[in-house]
Amino acid sequence: MTDSSDNSLSRRNLLRLSGYSVGGMLLTGASFTLLESLAGKATEPLNQKVEEFLLKPQTPVPEFPASAIEPEALIVNTFGYTPIIDSEKFRLVIDGEVENPLTLDLNSIYQLPKQSMVIRHVCVEGWAAIVQWGGVRVSDLLQLARPKSGARFAYFLSADRYYESWDLASCLHPQTLLAYEKNGEPLPVDNGAPLRLASPIKLGYKLSKWVGQITVVSELRSRRGYWEDQGYEWFAGL
Repeated sequence: MTDSSDNSLSRRNLLRLSGYSVGGMLLTGASFTLLESLAGKATEPLNQKVEEFLLKPQTPVPEFPASAIEPEALIVNTFGYTPIIDSEKFRLVIDGEVENPLTLDLNSIYQLPKQSMVIRHVCVEGWAAIVQWGGVRVSDLLQLARPKSGARFAYFLSADRYYESWDLASCLHPQTLLAYEKNGEPLPVDNGAPLRLASPIKLGYKLSKWVGQITVVSELRSRRGYWEDQGYEWFAGL
């Protein structure tokens, strides 16, 4: 199950990091008001605003018992190739619109509070698998990097040149992890080692493997994600 942590972001910090003012948002849990959720810039995908309202980003998704794990059900899909990454030389870079850019080695990441969760991984191709993931909350990493007040999105760049972008509210969800364990064991290379995204609130193509860089931005760029740029839905919420 996902651990509670004193290091998790406060609601006040969530508002600051998401780039919204208290006057422009009414929190019920952590969902946006319909007015706020429908008000947005024309460059953002239309259904993001509706789905953000329905998703309630900070509400934990119910998890599964360890007995429900399906060890062989997670299918390995690759974007192009499986990169060979030297774990000793690996560095996670967090940059962009942040007050405190970071370059972290794996040992530094392992020293951060570890979270574990048993969730369903859902692929747009029609299959799903119940998997246990262990790793660090993306919100904890962002808390260290301190996104600037206008930051609203984050890009995840991978060693195989795969790229994804997320809304910051989904990044801050307590079950959005950069995982380094799968089913209680070190994350296999084919599944994205040393770090991959894991979350129960996004479809599988949003869950990048071999993540080496997180870039925080205030506006989405013309390239929003590998599959999204070929017509897939951008928000891809569950």
